[in-house]
Amino acid sequence: MVTIKLNTKIQAPIERVFDLSRSIDLHKLSTKGTNEEAIAGRTEGLIELGETVTWRAKHLGVYQKLTVQIIGFEKPTMFEDKMLNGAFKSMTHLHQFEENGNDTIMKDEFVFESPLGFIGRIAEALFLKNYMTRFLEARNKELKVIAEGNDWKKLLN
Repeated sequence: MVTIKLNTKIQAPIERVFDLSRSIDLHKLSTKGTNEEAIAGRTEGLIELGETVTWRAKHLGVYQKLTVQIIGFEKPTMFEDKMLNGAFKSMTHLHQFEENGNDTIMKDEFVFESPLGFIGRIAEALFLKNYMTRFLEARNKELKVIAEGNDWKKLLN
């Protein structure tokens, strides 16, 4: 099992960062490199507690589907999603938000386990942890740019 923890400082109010983090539309924008598309469940707008979304995306050269459900939700400080179906053996993503003066600290705790036992653990160590870390960092970078500029208004209005 692999745990990735990231902290991203964003110069924007906590409510804006929280809503952008659960925006299906922002997720699509921030994952252009993998052609992510919401194909079932909530496919646009802001995902809520109990809702699911199924993503179709190209990762590591292969198109895959991943269905997640929001299993925890405390606006504007936390939400958590869990994989219901997908390529991982298991996956959870805890999103936490803290006010720090005029900034928001966005904390990600992404935990996953690869299938295939021993072979999966080798893949985790060799490349999957780094791949998923870069994927999350790129998404957070795009969210930060949008939250700190004016483009967030197009996504949240």
